Parts: sequence; C-alpha cells; structure tokens
Amino acid sequence: TLKLKKICLWFCVLEINVKASPETAEIFFQKLRNKCEFTILVTLKQTHLNSGVILSIHHLDHRYLELESSGHRNEIRLHYRSGSHRSHTEVFPYILADDKWHRLSLAISASHLILHVDCNKIYERVVEKPFMDLPLGTTFWLGQRNTVCFLPSFCPTSFLKTVDLIVLFVNFACPTCNDFHGLVQKIMELQDILAKTSAKLSQAEQRMNKLDQCYCERTCTMKGTTYREFESWTDGCKNCTCMNGTVQCEALVCPLADCPLNSALTYVDGKCCKECQCKFHWCVCFVIPGFFLTLNHACFCTGHDFCTEGHNCMEHSVCRNLEDRAVCSCRDGFRALREDNAYCEDIDECAEGRHYCRENTMCVNTPGSFMCVCKTGYIRIDDYSCTEHDECVTNQHNCDENALCFNTVGGHNCVCKPGYTGNGTICKAFCKDGCRNGGACIASNVCACPQGFTGPSCETDIDECSDGFVQCDSRANCINLPGWYHCECRDGYHDNGMFSPSGESCEDIDECGTGRHSCANDTVCFNLDGGYDCRCPHGKNCTGDCIHEGKIKHNGQIWVLENDRCSVCSCQNGYVMCRRMVCDCQNPTVDLFCCPECDPRLSSQCLHQSGEFSYNSGDSWIQNCQQCRCLQGEVDCWPLPCPEVDCEFSMLPENECCPRCVSDPCQADTIRNDITKTCLDETNVVRFTGSSWIKHGTECTLCQCKNGHVCCSVDPQCLQEL
Repeated sequence: TLKLKKICLWFCVLEINVKASPETAEIFFQKLRNKCEFTILVTLKQTHLNSGVILSIHHLDHRYLELESSGHRNEIRLHYRSGSHRSHTEVFPYILADDKWHRLSLAISASHLILHVDCNKIYERVVEKPFMDLPLGTTFWLGQRNTVCFLPSFCPTSFLKTVDLIVLFVNFACPTCNDFHGLVQKIMELQDILAKTSAKLSQAEQRMNKLDQCYCERTCTMKGTTYREFESWTDGCKNCTCMNGTVQCEALVCPLADCPLNSALTYVDGKCCKECQCKFHWCVCFVIPGFFLTLNHACFCTGHDFCTEGHNCMEHSVCRNLEDRAVCSCRDGFRALREDNAYCEDIDECAEGRHYCRENTMCVNTPGSFMCVCKTGYIRIDDYSCTEHDECVTNQHNCDENALCFNTVGGHNCVCKPGYTGNGTICKAFCKDGCRNGGACIASNVCACPQGFTGPSCETDIDECSDGFVQCDSRANCINLPGWYHCECRDGYHDNGMFSPSGESCEDIDECGTGRHSCANDTVCFNLDGGYDCRCPHGKNCTGDCIHEGKIKHNGQIWVLENDRCSVCSCQNGYVMCRRMVCDCQNPTVDLFCCPECDPRLSSQCLHQSGEFSYNSGDSWIQNCQQCRCLQGEVDCWPLPCPEVDCEFSMLPENECCPRCVSDPCQADTIRNDITKTCLDETNVVRFTGSSWIKHGTECTLCQCKNGHVCCSVDPQCLQEL
C-alpha cells in the first residue's frame, strides 16, 4: 500500500495559492497515473451555505479528477474524464456544509465507486472507468482549483485539515472491481491473439492446399532479373542457363581468325573475342583503299586510338585523337593555362559578364558553366529570366480563409477581415458582446446558439413550455430549464420507472398508505388522485394542525425550513405548503443570500469562465452542459438535470447535453452491457460484449461487439499515418 504524505491545511483567505509545485505534483501523479484503484480521504469542516473545491487535478480545461462540495444545493460532486475523453459528473445529494467536522472517503475501483462520510456508506454506484493518464503540465490544487478558495464571506470558519491518497497494490481475499476489469481485459487480449492466430493458421492451410495441387516451377534470379527454368541468356561474355533453380554459365566460344602480316589478335574494348590489330602502330602498305594512309612516307592504320596509350591531359581537359597523334583540349567553360591545353581553369561567366541572366535573377557560377537563380518572391519563366510571383493570385499563401491577402515585392501580407481578429494566418470571428450559454462566435457578431437558446448573444432561453412546443400528460407539468425542458410529475404523482418523455408514466402516490402526508392525529387521511384529504371524523372538533418532519405545526403557522433558509412553509387545515421566499429588493433587510439578485455591489459580480464578460449576483447561465449561477462573487455550477434514459443503447448528440435512446447500436456511445450476448467476427471467432479488434485484412478498420451486434468504422487518423 502506498500512502501519500499527510497534508495539513488550515486556511480561509481570499487570495491563496494552495497549489503543489511541479516537482511535488509529479511525485503525486506518479502514484496516481494510469491507476484504476485508489482512495481519497479528506477531513474537513465546511460552514453552512459555503461552496468550494476540495481537491482538483486538471490540465487546461480538462478536469481529470475534481471533488467539490456545494452548500447552496447540499450536494457533493465528482468531476472526472473517462477513456473516451468525455467529461462526467456524479452528483451525491448530501449536506456536508453543516459547520461540523467530517471524514470523507471516495474509493474508486475501475467502474465501482463508494462514498463514505464519517465511516458510513452513503452511496455506491457503477460509473464510467476514470481515465488517469495524466499528461505533463497537469496541476494539483487543494481547497480550490484557482487562486480563490471557499467563499470569503464565510471565512474564517471553513477548514480542510487532512488529505490522503491511498493506492493499493496488495491482493485481497476477494477480487475488486478493478481486478475483474483487468481479468476481462486479459481475456479480450487473449481472445484477440486467438483470433489472429486462427486467421494465420487458416491462411497457411489454404496456401498449403494450393501448393499440393500445383507444380512448383523453380526459377533463377540474376542481377535483379528472374528467369524461368531452362531459359538461356547472355551475360557479358558468358552464355547462361537456368537449370533446376541454379544459374549455370559458360564462356563464349570465339571463332578462329586469320590475321594479315604485321598484325595480331588482341582484345578490343566492348568485344568478347580477339580481333586483328596492327603491330607497332604501322602496317605494310597494301594498295587497299580505306585500310591505311601514308604521311611523310610512313604507314598508319586508320582509326588508331592514341589516347589509350597514355596522355598528359589533366582535370577539365580531354584527350582527342588526330590521324597521327593525341592532343589535349579544354572542356566547354574552361580555358587553357598552357599552350598544350593539358591544364585548364574554370571561366567565371558571372564575374566576366559572359552570361545571359536577365532582370529579377542572380547569376551563380558553376564549374564549366553558370545558372540564373530567381530572386526571392519571383518565379521562373525560362533558364535566363524570372517574373514577380503573386502568391495571392496563385493561392500560394498561408492566409486564413477569413483574411485578405496583399501581394508585396518578394512576398505577401495577411490581414484579418473586418469582424475577425488574429495575425492574418489565424483569424477568429469577433462578437462584440460575446456568445453566452455555450454559444460559438462563427462570424462577425454572429453567434451559433446551442439548442434551447436564441438571441444575438444566445442570452435568451427558449421557453418550450409557454411557447406551446411541448404537450405533457395531465399528470405532469412542463418544466422549462435553461436550454431544454422536461415533463415532471405533478405533486401527488411519481414516475413508475418507465420515464416517459411526456409524463404518461406518472402515477398517483398513496400518501396515506405511505405516510407521506401532514394530517394531524385528530384527522383521518383519505387518498385522492394526485393528493390526499385530511378529514375530521364526524362529531369531532379538529384543530387543522399539521405534522412536518415529525413536529406539530399549528394551523396558520408560518416557518422557515431548518436546512433551507430561503424556503417558507405554512400549515393550512392539515396541509403543509412550502415555497421559495419572495424577493423584495426594495426592502433594506432582504436576505442577499436568498435573493442574490438584490445585491448591487460590484464586489459581488462574477467573471465568466472565458473571462470575456461579467455577471451580476443572481445571474444564471449555461457553460459546458452545466448550469452556473453567480452568488455574491462566487460562481457555483452544477450539471444540467437530464431525464433518465431507460434503454439498451443511448448516445449524446453533438452540441447537446442530455443523452437520447437510439435503436441502432452502432450509433450508441453508451450501452447497457450484457455479457451473455456475444458476437462472431469475420473469421467466426466468438467475441465478448465490449471487446474491440482490427478487422481481418485491414489496418484501419476497428470493430466492436455491442450486445451481439458487430459495429465497424474506419479510423481516419490511421489512414493518414499509412
């Protein structure tokens, strides 16, 4: 068992920096990186209505593991990332901000999560397996995720005392969920090895069967050329033949030659057999035209190669044969240093002006010649001339599609179009008022709003309920939420577990039978459709009192809830009715916590996560599928409530926050795994649900088994790497 050194902190200052140094954080991350089984232990005391981050491990905008407690909504939240690089949030309703010391334990074993508070198991869930492949540059914070801690207005009474990380390596008597996941992974790996081995064996058997049915001709290969059996060819001065896979070569047989007097058989370059050549460079002068010539009464054989007998021509000089001797001659582009032309030097055509380069070019001397190189920003017309290169016209520039290209001498400039900002190579649309609630600025002052929002800056929530877009069942109310809506069972009804989108699954609650009524002891509870009635028995004088949370409340009494000071309840003839406090901002004694919109102080404003604009206290907005609210200078965000999806396959559409049920398993990104359902791959190998493999015969086609369905897709990135 590896246990992180205990960290003791007592703090509550507005500007603090409880951030581990890069060296300390890296030691911490080495214990946690790629681990799927660990426990976080925290001892803390949090004041009423206080909200803050307990521990945060994040890189840029990605929260790999973050634990926070919200006293505003009385819940503990865990933010993490899964292997699919998706962000997840688990919400645990629990009052941790009660000004008491608590010991909190969060144990994760692969997809198994257990939350303890004060050694009592509060929640146990199956979640997505956290992805703990922490990249370099990841930061580690305690008590915060930036330089602002718990709400300063409640200091100095919020404390974070100890934080422990326990990473387990020992084997337990019973396997953990992480052990099970590891076992399943090993089985899938073995299954993949079996599938590949079976495929190779099948291929080998097919090839062997074909070999048994055909004649195997033995070929020969020589100098990169393949020859068939018994095929013959000439290689230089040898005749070669392919015999039983082996090359056999024999020398050419030369004919006998009868040479004239004063000549002999000698080898000639490029010939395999000897030919008759003159002896001592002279021959008998027979009167045979074309065979000899006479110079100064001497006889010479025509076409004799004097250069092969030796010469004194040096580099850049070549030997040339005359009728009776060899002479040296300088190559083109060189001139003689001696009269015999044996030594030659390069002529610098550029320096001597003996070139033909025109304007917009530069002459570059080369051995024996020269070349004309185009100046920067010009393109070649021919070997000697260039013209100006307009990168803008030829589309050979690096300007952004939202930038203007201006050609210059030898180059070009990029300037972003009006309504866009950047350096010209990268231009981003600029929206003067910004885009709110997750909207994206796609053009100058044009926001693309997510579903459920409208307006120039996506600032207006579409009220689907009041606009008539939704028709809920009579037993349900249409509840408008930021960005979407849902049909919620009316008071006196609850869902039967089918979670129908329109509320048809709402059914009556028997408050009397379940004891969920507020009738006093002197009345009798009668269940009604969607409610109940507190009836006074005949002949009795009933008080009309109510029972609320085990306590008697008198008829007409009004009180504030103990755990929610912003809610007011009243007792009316046996019924308890609760509602949120009405905010009167003109009242100087208004509770600013319950009515943050009444707080006019600039210090109570909040800066948006993007840093582009600020909100007043009480304002709400949507950011990254979370509902955020500014509460007296602090931003508190919680996941958008989504209706439960009770289906085998579901997917999260792009730019939406809530999953939807789908019938096509290949479209689903979340499935309710059933290990009893298997798949047959293309080689008839059985695959378990959740396993994946590369399709046989391909390199970039990935297949998955989803509850008996095989889904395959091509990886574009893999294709680019081929």
